[in-house]
Amino acid sequence: MYDLIIVGGGPGGVAAGIYAARKQIKTLLITDSFGGQSLVSADVSNWIGTKSISGYDLAKNLEEHLRAQSGTIEIIDNDLVESVKKIGDGFSVSTKKGQTYATRFLLIASGSRRKKIGVPGEKEFEGKGVYYCSICDAPLFGGKTVAVIGGGNAGLEAVIDLLPYASKIYVIVRSDALKGDPVTQEKIKVHPNVEIIYNALTQEILGNPPAGGLVTSLKYLDTTSNQNKDLKLDGVFVEVGAVPNSDFVKDIVKLNERGEIIADPRTQVTSDPGIWAIGDATDVLYKQNNISAGDAIKALLNIYEQLNKRK
Repeated sequence: MYDLIIVGGGPGGVAAGIYAARKQIKTLLITDSFGGQSLVSADVSNWIGTKSISGYDLAKNLEEHLRAQSGTIEIIDNDLVESVKKIGDGFSVSTKKGQTYATRFLLIASGSRRKKIGVPGEKEFEGKGVYYCSICDAPLFGGKTVAVIGGGNAGLEAVIDLLPYASKIYVIVRSDALKGDPVTQEKIKVHPNVEIIYNALTQEILGNPPAGGLVTSLKYLDTTSNQNKDLKLDGVFVEVGAVPNSDFVKDIVKLNERGEIIADPRTQVTSDPGIWAIGDATDVLYKQNNISAGDAIKALLNIYEQLNKRK
């Protein structure tokens, strides 16, 4: 029986793991990989205390920092939590590899996954011109031409993030109208560097060389004229939303209409008093590495208090 199981190896999960080790809490951290969504970013320039770092190096630093902790924390990587069940005053946690672990408390830092558009070239050029986080990767496109796929709030916010950098921004919208916040719509509609393309379905993302190179263009279908058209560009931001990784606890804790875990912003405790949640899997307003790490520490300190009360 562990005192705590942490689910996730992103900045939030690792921050919680480090603090759990320092508090000498008997802890197990389970993750399929380290680094979270930033793993595919070529340059992370908003991780506080580090001017610039690749997503790969950030993930490596997080893992090394966690593994440097001694004592009461165990780490299982290359595995994924698939289900959680209540057992008495604790929980049973089962993984994809068929292992089961018991714990008194649970901290969920499982993050989210970006919705994909599923066109040829998207997977091949991920991290090489195709990105899913404008705050993280907009600085890579100074003076360059980019496309933002998505006309909702996520897409509009990506355009705002890109405006200080990109010289030309195409907004690819499936329908005949933007769907995001009206105030933000007006800001981008009047900007000379922005061109909105309505009734456009992305067909393919192309690069040079076709395998392992960098993005060079995007092909889309103009559904009004039924013609295929090409845009020459340097990067594509896919901003059609995200899906929280919360299915494995949907029968235990309360979720909102988007499937995000509802957590108390003061302590990060969920509707079940033995489960805490942080980061992109939750209803937190802003999805950022630094916020996830801070909320994880907040949650861990509260967990430590509750363990002491129980013992």
